[in-house]
Amino acid sequence: MSETVTQAAAGQMAAQVAPTEAGAATGGVKILLRLEGLTLFASMVGLYAIGGGSWWLFAVLFLVPDVSFAAYLAGREAGAFIYNAAHSYLAPVALMTAGFVSADSLTLSIAMIWLAHIGIDRALGYGLKYEAGFSFTHLGRIGRKSDAV
Repeated sequence: MSETVTQAAAGQMAAQVAPTEAGAATGGVKILLRLEGLTLFASMVGLYAIGGGSWWLFAVLFLVPDVSFAAYLAGREAGAFIYNAAHSYLAPVALMTAGFVSADSLTLSIAMIWLAHIGIDRALGYGLKYEAGFSFTHLGRIGRKSDAV
């Protein structure tokens, strides 16, 4: 009897949490993740300025990762995968490492611009996407009034 009651209570709790909200950061964790994004953005812009990078190049490349949004034309799964690949730290950090190893300033510049883009996206609440759709992110649902930090 006790096990049945526990299972029923667990089922009710699960029903109260919208499946689209599962896995989204909330409260202090969400604020911390957004502050990390702001810190990344400010750091990359600062390093870019110190390194003497071209601001024309910065302006031209800054929004390039958002072209990955076009992958949603192939469906939600493909869209989320490609968007997340373009908005995770993996590739730009690898690129930055390659830039340091090769002492190639252009490679370093591209990596810093890419990381700055990811940082400002995270600071603004545009997180990694779930397959449920573009507005479902690890930082919460985009466009909800309750998402204000």
